[in-house]
Amino acid sequence: MKKEGTEETSMEMVKLFLEKKGEMAVAMDTLPDKFFEPFIMKGVKIDLLEPGRIVCSFKVPPRLLNGGNFMHGGATATLVDLVGSAALLSSGALNVGVSVEINVSYLDSAYPGEDVEIESRTLRVGKSVGVVSVEFRKKKTGKIIAQGRHTKYLAVSSKL
Repeated sequence: MKKEGTEETSMEMVKLFLEKKGEMAVAMDTLPDKFFEPFIMKGVKIDLLEPGRIVCSFKVPPRLLNGGNFMHGGATATLVDLVGSAALLSSGALNVGVSVEINVSYLDSAYPGEDVEIESRTLRVGKSVGVVSVEFRKKKTGKIIAQGRHTKYLAVSSKL
């Protein structure tokens, strides 16, 4: 049996969670256009770059943490997109295209200051589609944090 007002209170909590108002919203309004990729990528270092394979590393910064104080799944998914796209470029793709599908399996957590290694491998570059796999590991132990797969449509240039 529902208590009166419980559903309304719950809906208000959802609204507050999604609408981000107050000081934080004002601060976000001052961010430059297209800040998102540099925000995620800042601090990532290339350890190995070869055709079809990239290994990067970074120390998990506080800006990429979620409310549980570990690396946000959205940051992980964005890194699958960005580092995976770079692997496609290293394989000879002429552009990074657009995402068709992206999936991430989260297997462990990464914590503030922890060293993480990202390895991206091109699985296929065709005429119009590219596929990459991206794996996140704890640098100290090699334990897998997440595995992602990303399929991209590689825009075909017009012959007009």
